[in-house]
Formats: sequence, C-alpha cells, structure tokens
Amino acid sequence: MLADGKTDEILGVHIIGANASDLIAEAALAMEFRASSEDIARTCHPHPSLSEAIREAALAIDKRALNM
Repeated sequence: MLADGKTDEILGVHIIGANASDLIAEAALAMEFRASSEDIARTCHPHPSLSEAIREAALAIDKRALNM
C-alpha cells in the first residue's frame, strides 16, 4: 500500500497471490472515495481472514503493523 506522506491518501496498492482478486476490491473502493490508510486501519476486518492483510498493510504505512 502506498499513501501520500502529507495527506495519508491511498495512492496505490500492489497485491500478488492466488487470492489477489478477492482483496483488491476493498483497496479500489478506498481509492475511489479518497480514503486514507488510517481509514482502512480503523475499519473492522474479520479474523482469521485474508482481508486482514489489507488492514495490516494500512497499519504498516504508519509502522504499526501487528503481524508483519
């Protein structure tokens, strides 16, 4: 996940893997609505699930990832 250093707006997301198509929708929606990485980080993601990877990436923007 790439975010603007000043505004925290999500600029892009790279997802590679067998289930990438299942994860990209959340990132695409967030970018459409000009969400910040903090917006995604504060959104509830089920555990255990693949979607947690999106939240982890959002947390990693601010060096707060829990599992990476």
